[in-house]
Amino acid sequence: MCGRYTLTIEQEALQVALGIEGLFHPAPRYNIAPTQQAPVIFHEEGRTVSTAMRWGLVPSWAKELSIGNRMINARSETVHEKPSFRSAFRVGRCLIPADGFFEWKAEERGKIPFWIHLESGEPFTFAGLRESWRSPEGESVNTFTILTTRANDFLRPLHERMPVILPPEARGVWLAPSEDPGALQRLMVPFPDVPLAVREVSTRVNSPRNDDAACIHPELPDAGNDLA
Repeated sequence: MCGRYTLTIEQEALQVALGIEGLFHPAPRYNIAPTQQAPVIFHEEGRTVSTAMRWGLVPSWAKELSIGNRMINARSETVHEKPSFRSAFRVGRCLIPADGFFEWKAEERGKIPFWIHLESGEPFTFAGLRESWRSPEGESVNTFTILTTRANDFLRPLHERMPVILPPEARGVWLAPSEDPGALQRLMVPFPDVPLAVREVSTRVNSPRNDDAACIHPELPDAGNDLA
């Protein structure tokens, strides 16, 4: 799964790295949590655009906004058929820019947070879905969810699931209109082991109130990439 992630790169550098002008990212984020606003990339009227949305997808038919608190992730294997996600899977596919995500491993000393990122430090994009929900009072709320798949060999000791990370060549395919679930399913596979790195970080990340660089600092002087 993916319950917290980071986007620490500055807005201008992020736009250059992803090749997207006008990408909304006003400040580095070190602990993006569910229900918070975060940048989302999507196609609209033939253009690639970006805006902030609330993390936790709320289907258009939902009666309450709080349903999104349980829909921060969607399983890629069943997303095309689940009532909560199938409409967004058809017409609401999007990209979620990030440069790392967190997972927790249960150990004798408690649940230990780890930060997973590319060895290069470059940003990447999760496969996401977006939906617009209107409250009984008429307020429109744009929301999103992050797709997950089975973990690769590198991350399996940490968690059995991982977010779907789309390589650059797959981003346009994911955003383009398509009615072929099979073609899209082939994009939702585990990311290769080799480009990934992981390190144990401070338990400061446990609280969504904390959003600073200390959230990704190593917890121990010898913290490294060993998940065993």
